[in-house]
Amino acid sequence: MRSNMTPPEVRLWKRLKRLRAQGFHFRRQVFLKGYYLDFACLPYWLVVEVDGEQHAEPRQADHDAVRDTVLRRLGFNVARYPARLCMADPDSIVDEIVAYLRAIRPVRPSAASLGGRQGQR
Repeated sequence: MRSNMTPPEVRLWKRLKRLRAQGFHFRRQVFLKGYYLDFACLPYWLVVEVDGEQHAEPRQADHDAVRDTVLRRLGFNVARYPARLCMADPDSIVDEIVAYLRAIRPVRPSAASLGGRQGQR
């Protein structure tokens, strides 16, 4: 787990945490099944990842694919956004996320399905 967020993550986080007023509670740096997730809205089973340039490299892309498969098998939807978009137009990302969240019902994940400690930093 990184102690500091990247500038694109900070830019997106500032907007995601404001969504709590609309009933969408995001956490950052959530530990789940051996992975640290950039952001998660657990009641809606949504994971949001900010991908830097390294995610285009084959080894990292393979790791991301395995990780996304694990999360999807648990019932999570995974949304990945390029870091450059988080810097250029974070509001469009948040608009997309809000539209998705408004279209589904929240479900409280069980402790067993999350397997392991939940954390927020």
